[in-house]
Amino acid sequence: MKKSIFILAVIASLVLVSCEKVLTKDPLTKFTNDNYWSSEANVELYANYFYSTFTAYGTGGSGNFYFPSLNDNQLSSSFQNWKSTSVDASNSNWNNCYSEIRRANILIEHIKDVPGMSETKKAKWEGIARLYRAMQHYELVRQFGDCYWVEKVLTPQDEDVLYGPRQDRDGVMDKVLEDLNYAVLNIPATSGRTEFNQQVAQAIKSEICLYEGTFCKYRTADENGKAADKSRAERFLTESKSASAAIIGNSMYALNTKENAQPGPGGVFAKYPAYQANYNSLDLAGNTEMIMYKKYETSLITHGVSDYTVSSTTQKGMSKDAFDSFLFIDGECLANTTCDKNDKAVFTEKVVEGTTTWDTDLSAVLATRDPRLAIDVDDCLMYNGTSATPRIGYDGGSMATTSSSGYGVKKFDNLNIEWIHRNNANSCYTDAPVYWLAVILLNHAEACAETGDADGAVADINKLRDRVGMPHLSKTPKADPKNNMGISDLLWEVRRERRVELMYDNDDRYWCLIRWHQLDKLDTVKYPDIVSGAWVGDHIANGSTAKTDSRGYLSTASYGDRKFEARQYLRPIPSGQADYNPQIGQNPGW
Repeated sequence: MKKSIFILAVIASLVLVSCEKVLTKDPLTKFTNDNYWSSEANVELYANYFYSTFTAYGTGGSGNFYFPSLNDNQLSSSFQNWKSTSVDASNSNWNNCYSEIRRANILIEHIKDVPGMSETKKAKWEGIARLYRAMQHYELVRQFGDCYWVEKVLTPQDEDVLYGPRQDRDGVMDKVLEDLNYAVLNIPATSGRTEFNQQVAQAIKSEICLYEGTFCKYRTADENGKAADKSRAERFLTESKSASAAIIGNSMYALNTKENAQPGPGGVFAKYPAYQANYNSLDLAGNTEMIMYKKYETSLITHGVSDYTVSSTTQKGMSKDAFDSFLFIDGECLANTTCDKNDKAVFTEKVVEGTTTWDTDLSAVLATRDPRLAIDVDDCLMYNGTSATPRIGYDGGSMATTSSSGYGVKKFDNLNIEWIHRNNANSCYTDAPVYWLAVILLNHAEACAETGDADGAVADINKLRDRVGMPHLSKTPKADPKNNMGISDLLWEVRRERRVELMYDNDDRYWCLIRWHQLDKLDTVKYPDIVSGAWVGDHIANGSTAKTDSRGYLSTASYGDRKFEARQYLRPIPSGQADYNPQIGQNPGW
């Protein structure tokens, strides 16, 4: 940990020195670009910062898992509007991406200065820096569209970048692909799962190229600023397929099929299915599915993703729309299944201090659905006015919890951890997946389905279904009446599989709706089930703030309406940037 703190101090000082014009001779005790690049060990210290920027589970309610709820999978406990409703004066995402690009470019420019390092080693570290630079430009493009491709450490003399118009987003993404390909070619393969290696570069390429391919296939000039480009889409989807295939064919990786039976402080108390073990394990080091994971340690590096699902803070529960997207155990959707379609829990009345309330049992409902649903939500309902304590740990800690939708989020919880670390904000220490095989299989399946390879798509999806004991997907699945995306039945099922496998993960659903050009699915007036939760009927205790819709399902619709706005496909360019550069322009609709 001291080493990590040292790294941050070193990197911060170097970036600052690079941003300043130094007029005096640097003291011998200070790291600068003139004396830092003296060994590969220093290069490694510098590059380690890139790993630390993966947010993963995060702290303070701001991680990439569970917390983002601008989607159709979760209900926030308050009105969840668009990310921007007006042109912001500033945007930290814009500024931070360019700061990190500068950080990468510093490394690229100074690799040549390191004495005694082979050309192969120099190419490795340049590859890692270029991979990181590609990630930052990709983030800029998917948020803001047209932006600036920066491949050097800028100085005041670089007026074409500092004061010129933004560059076309397609051209920037072509440069991103060049960086990705350089990284894949020059970063060596290793067995490490907490470091940048060739496999991580392939995983990042798989993600970025899938995004670019689908975005370019479905975008429109009216709503995205550029018309669809099918040949471009095909090229990037093919790149995504090849990157994904390189990982799928690597014998190092296999879907995790082992229960999580790692002992807590007093021994083994609870075991978790292999799927859930990817999310709530105390140690992912031996998990064959992990390509890269983020390591957490008690009282040193901790997070809050599980703490927020067992505390008094209202959970961002699963929406009815998401609940209904899970197939039944016969492999069919809600409209086509022969299973019991009941979605109502069993309610048992009880009186507590003169107030009528209810115990609830959802287990019979969950038993008819894809087993992943029973891993994502609790087997009882919890909403304002109830006193549900569904998950009591080995040391007896518990708290009545509530969910905005009634469905409790249990995917990330681990009963083997002391209650104080499960319940107190930002004190949990389960490891977090960053890139893992299930995501690569989903990327490959979608790229295959988009390019006409039905056999490839079906094979990938069925590997995921085998893990949870679900029936196989057919190349000609039955039509689902809820397919409102204008796509084939097969592609609909591939997208459904992604939704249920990655529920609550990495803000994936939001970015999928962006790249599929389906952002209208977040219109709460047009799709009321995205702000509805579990059925409770009139089982609401006196004094409860819970509200239901006309059908008896918990609802947050009264908080406000979110109507589709085409301009939301891109964030606005901060107005403060136009003060510096009048040629920067603005995105459509802002």
